[in-house]
Amino acid sequence: MEFSITALSPEAAKAGCVVVGVHSDKEQGKELTPPARRIDQAARGALRKALADLPAKTGSTLLLRGLPGVAAERVLLVSLGARKDFGPAQFRDAVRGAAAALRELGAKDAALFLVEAKVASQPLAWNVRHAVLGLRDAFYRFDQLKTQKKAAAPAGALERVVLPLSAKPPLSQALAEARAIADGTDLAKTLGNLPPNICTPTYLADEAKKLARQFKLGLSILERADMQKLGMGALLAVTNGSHQPPKLIVLRYHGAAKTVKPLVLVGKGITFDTGGISLKPAGEMDEMKFDMSGAGSVLGAIRALAGMKARVNVVGVIPTCENMPGGQATRPGDIVTTLSGQTVEILNTDAEGRLILCDALEYAGRFSPEAVVDIATLTGACVIALGHVATGLFANDQKLADEIRAAGEDAFDRVWQLPLWEEYQEQLRSNFADFANIGGRPGGAITAASFLARFTRKYRWAHLDIAGTAWKSGREKGSTGRPVPLLVRFALRHAGRK
Repeated sequence: MEFSITALSPEAAKAGCVVVGVHSDKEQGKELTPPARRIDQAARGALRKALADLPAKTGSTLLLRGLPGVAAERVLLVSLGARKDFGPAQFRDAVRGAAAALRELGAKDAALFLVEAKVASQPLAWNVRHAVLGLRDAFYRFDQLKTQKKAAAPAGALERVVLPLSAKPPLSQALAEARAIADGTDLAKTLGNLPPNICTPTYLADEAKKLARQFKLGLSILERADMQKLGMGALLAVTNGSHQPPKLIVLRYHGAAKTVKPLVLVGKGITFDTGGISLKPAGEMDEMKFDMSGAGSVLGAIRALAGMKARVNVVGVIPTCENMPGGQATRPGDIVTTLSGQTVEILNTDAEGRLILCDALEYAGRFSPEAVVDIATLTGACVIALGHVATGLFANDQKLADEIRAAGEDAFDRVWQLPLWEEYQEQLRSNFADFANIGGRPGGAITAASFLARFTRKYRWAHLDIAGTAWKSGREKGSTGRPVPLLVRFALRHAGRK
């Protein structure tokens, strides 16, 4: 799907479909936006006559065809809700509603006049970014493994979208950024959606190689022997039961001066998680292919930043392996020595993400980072706490936490901060090692973050628990690509590019 920014008159736009908004208010009734008013005038009141058929719910649509005096073949009316309540959430709902209608329509091109709508406290560049991201998200399909694909017409037919604005530099920049973020998010979704017999640790390493070739990135891949030599006992303990070789992928993007310290993104890459000897229940275990979503989001974020040639330095560190049962699998009660030299008593082999991350976080310190952010589908406890709306945020530096929260609001890829107080460390006490890998059911997301905090005392660090936000279950089962938009906006804002 191609996007462009070109000033257009709504009534004269020669497009398969022109998309305009309508505000709905209980007291004042329905109110046409300026582009809709121009079409209504050209069509001699045809829009106003049809307004009674447009539901008031934000994102609802009504399609009109062959209006007199209008160049476009079709006009799509989209409900924006009450003007006084129109904010970022309502704008995104309106774009999603328009996208759903366009997907079923079959038009090859469209002019999206919704992008002109005034969103509370947001610049026009924000509209551009979220319009593009909303449309790209709606048209994403994962069907490459189906031998009999659904008839593509009309679904997926939209090829060109015009954003009818004056092509000013901030808007052109926002468009380029949105394209790159969408590409990175699509990559993260596809990696998450691939089955675990395809998306193995070796497959992730090969994807990193492709990115390195495409964007001229630095790349190194540590193999099992390298990890053994370094002393990554925690990561190796997780992979003991698997026939798939583990990898530690290090991908480097340099867009700023060499003197600028890098942001390091550490992504959990468990390509399939059975729980190991602490075996999970069979129900919905297939969804454990998404346990590499942290790794996918790191690859997606670096792809986006490299694609837009962002002036930032970023290092991606991805520990990846499978967690399988077997004769050589790690047992509950085993004690391992981490890269940091600290010992861990493994009480539950299904708390494996923190074990591969702790060695990766220790390794991340080698890059003299400006800050480190790890991203992991770490705990079911975070899903219980925050559901599927907000990502859990933990940090050892409040300024860093505030930056991430602000970037999440900007990207509408939101987070919620949870405490990381020293009192929670007591739950990790072990009689036989420096500490245990679990702290019991109370505050499970917090004690998992507290475990990671023991390996991040040398630098500024934040942890994103994406267990509730990385994928959807049910009819819409699939990867969401989160938190790629958050990570990209955080990197750009941190570098001073708002």
